[in-house]
Amino acid sequence: MLGPQHNRNAFESGAEPLDRYLRIQAGQDARKNIAAPFVLVLSDGAVAGYYTLSSTAVNVGEWPAETVRKLPRYPLIPATLLGRLAVDRRQQGRGYGRYLLADALHRSLRSEIASYAVIVDAKDESACRFYERESFLPFPDQPMKLFRPMADIEELFR
Repeated sequence: MLGPQHNRNAFESGAEPLDRYLRIQAGQDARKNIAAPFVLVLSDGAVAGYYTLSSTAVNVGEWPAETVRKLPRYPLIPATLLGRLAVDRRQQGRGYGRYLLADALHRSLRSEIASYAVIVDAKDESACRFYERESFLPFPDQPMKLFRPMADIEELFR
């Protein structure tokens, strides 16, 4: 978990909104229980990357038709939102993004809160391709919004 001991000022992912969030907003969101930020810290104390998790719900009509057939007829389906994921540009290409994603999926699976899937909103086409390579599926009318069912995540960690 993000704490006051983590130096966030040096973090630079190449995406200013993600950098600004870590520097300015992440601590506030954690204190207010809006999002749970998790950091990957290197042995020298530098923040190599981070992600956030929070709860969300998705309107049943937004899911793909084959998914809806398997769901109860509730108007909203609970999910876990992987709100942000970023790796410092000096650490990119070392597998830290995949490591952070795996950690986020594992934490989501271990949660005692009901969640049908992990949801992401990809910030660009490159991020979208990253999540698709990690078995996330797009929502039919929102190709930059993707999900991975919790049952699939459970299989991943068996």
